[in-house]
Amino acid sequence: MPLIDADSQAAVEAAKAEIDAFYDIYGAALEARFRAKLGLAEVREGDMDLAQDLLALMEAGSADFTLTFRRLADQAASEAGIAPFAALFTSPEGLAEWLARWRARLAAEGRDATAARAAMRAVSPAFIPRNHRVEAAIRAAVAGDLAPFHRLCDVLARPYDDQPEAADLMEPAGSGEEVQVTFCGT
Repeated sequence: MPLIDADSQAAVEAAKAEIDAFYDIYGAALEARFRAKLGLAEVREGDMDLAQDLLALMEAGSADFTLTFRRLADQAASEAGIAPFAALFTSPEGLAEWLARWRARLAAEGRDATAARAAMRAVSPAFIPRNHRVEAAIRAAVAGDLAPFHRLCDVLARPYDDQPEAADLMEPAGSGEEVQVTFCGT
């Protein structure tokens, strides 16, 4: 506190003001991030409601965060229907209605669907270092096989690129693959 102000009361007040400002800064950053993940270029009323509603659907349907946003990007410029996207949800109830709201919101901007898809994919990786994949690479390396480690590193070096040969690395942990304990640095 003495580094902030020699007067301890003034230092406390200054520190508190900075802490109080954090919530607004964080909220604005969170809204901007979700707006980008939803392909929205303009700030509009209800954007966070749209994001929160998707998060609620994801929670209810046990949908993977990373894959949901990656496949949502494909919905922006796809005529294939919602089946590949809905397959991420154990319970897709309410998903079609949400997608209709989202598409209407995108259309309200007049944004090109291909541009929205590209923007969404730029902030929604296809590949992340999933714990079960990292653990498998570590186990293989301990046994003397560095191939899984090198493969994982090569794929993660380009997380936003389509890499069909590595589609298995996109998938979340299946039954029995969940990592129960992780260690700093893994």
